[in-house]
Amino acid sequence: MTKAIQPFFLRQIWLGLLLVSGVKSIVLITLLIFVVNIHQVKGQDPEFSQFYANPLYLNPAFTGTSEYQRVVTNYRNQWPRQGNTYVTYNFTYDKFLPVIRSGIGFKLMYDRELNGVVNSIYTSFLYSYHIKVNDQFFYTMGLEAGFIYKQFNTSGLIFPGMIDQGTGTIIGTYPLPFEDGQKIFPDFSFGMAGQVNDIYFGLALHHLTQPDQSIIEGDQVGRLPLKITLHAGTKSHQFHRGLLSRGFTLSPNIIYRQQGSFKQINAGIYMKEDWLAFGLWYRNNLSVRPDALIAMIGIQKEKFQLGYSFDFSLSNVSAYSYGSHEISLTFFFGELHRRLFYNAMVIPKM
Repeated sequence: MTKAIQPFFLRQIWLGLLLVSGVKSIVLITLLIFVVNIHQVKGQDPEFSQFYANPLYLNPAFTGTSEYQRVVTNYRNQWPRQGNTYVTYNFTYDKFLPVIRSGIGFKLMYDRELNGVVNSIYTSFLYSYHIKVNDQFFYTMGLEAGFIYKQFNTSGLIFPGMIDQGTGTIIGTYPLPFEDGQKIFPDFSFGMAGQVNDIYFGLALHHLTQPDQSIIEGDQVGRLPLKITLHAGTKSHQFHRGLLSRGFTLSPNIIYRQQGSFKQINAGIYMKEDWLAFGLWYRNNLSVRPDALIAMIGIQKEKFQLGYSFDFSLSNVSAYSYGSHEISLTFFFGELHRRLFYNAMVIPKM
């Protein structure tokens, strides 16, 4: 993306913010100004682009914030031109327990990096407590506890010490500083999410104990950094166009992430008309050159939703990566707690 195009897209997000009421715009604009002044580096955790189609991954406080029981599946293929370089599968389940005003959930994720050189399995249980302040304001606090299993496969790797400097041929194996290329360790996260009328916001802290994920004994830089996520958005009033009086809603959003030295800003807007939804996001790792544009389209029914997104890479790796594909599938089932359920989030579903 050129410098001329980047301000253009930000202007579109700004216009989306101005379509909603003054208080909503002030909240989101203030957050946008706060996070836009940070610098770029690299990330640690798997990346998803359909943020709200994977709500328990975004923030454990979203556990039990649906009127129905919810099952979510996600698939992401990042940089497919190089042969499934990074592939991630995710499954979550959560429900609301009205008797104790709490949500419970389960998460299972498998992440395959560099064509299987690094494989990770994340499994955790989630709990959230829902607090109603008044009819316009409620918030939830969530906890997540589980384990991460990492496996490092060196069988297909060639190290410099394995190459004959004279002939360039591979001369055997290379002694590695570890015997067992796998590790399992506990992991804990905390989140808070709230809603005031049609404004929703939240904070998530992942990897609270910063566990040691290195398989090399004595490694001093193998700790998994704390990940901080700030997110906010709003759902606008319905708009009507022309004589057809077809209603649709707009939902501007912003998400800021920081993990170690990696910092990232995502700003986007959703539009939903009846059962069809669209989304457009701009992602920047807080550098002069942007990272990606994310285009989304989805089908949203009361008990079912399907979403597809494509990340169009704008960074220096665009020729290598050829973007990323992501698919989400969500099912809602069980009893509707409409009379007892006073704090269903109005967050988008992609």
